[in-house]
Amino acid sequence: MAEPLHFCTRCGAPVTVRVPAGDDRPRHVCEACGTIHYQNPRVVAGCVIEWGDQVLLCRRAIEPRRGFWVFPAGFMENGETIEEAAEREAREEANARVEILELYTLFDIPHLEQVHCMFRSRLLDTGFSPGTESLEVRLFREEEIPWRSLGFASVSFALQHYFEDRRSGQFRMHRGTVHPACPV
Repeated sequence: MAEPLHFCTRCGAPVTVRVPAGDDRPRHVCEACGTIHYQNPRVVAGCVIEWGDQVLLCRRAIEPRRGFWVFPAGFMENGETIEEAAEREAREEANARVEILELYTLFDIPHLEQVHCMFRSRLLDTGFSPGTESLEVRLFREEEIPWRSLGFASVSFALQHYFEDRRSGQFRMHRGTVHPACPV
C-alpha cells in the first residue's frame, strides 16, 4: 500500500487494513462507518511540445530531479480532463500556449503508483518563459537534447519515440511500462 492511513477521512475513527468482502487486495477499512479507502495510481499529464524541428523542455526548479530537463507535466486535478491537465501544466511550468494534437505516450509506472500520459502538442507562439516550477525553458533540436540530464525515464522514452516517428514521417501512439531499473 502506498501511504499508511490511520484514520477514516469520513468519520475520523481508526482504520484497519484488511481485504473487504468481494475484493482481492488489502484496503484501509473503517470498522466504525464501513468506508473503504481506495488508494489508486495518480495520473500525470503533460505535453511533448513541438515548434518546427524543435521540442520544448523545462529544467526543473523543484524536487524530485531538480535541475534536470523534462516536459511540462504534472498531476491531473479533479474536475479537469486529461487534455486540460496537459494544457494547464504547459501554462504553469513554461507559460506556453499549446494546441493538443493527440495522445502520444502512455507509460505505466507501477513502482511509483503513477500513469504518465503525454500529448503531442504544437506551440502556438514563442512567448514561453519559466513558470514557478522551472529554472529554465528552451527549445531543443534533436542533436541538442541533453540526454544525460533528462529527469525521468518516461521523458527519455517519449523523446526517443518522437524523433524516430518524426524521421519516419508517421506519428503513432506509444505505450509501455517503466520499471525501477529503467535508465533515465
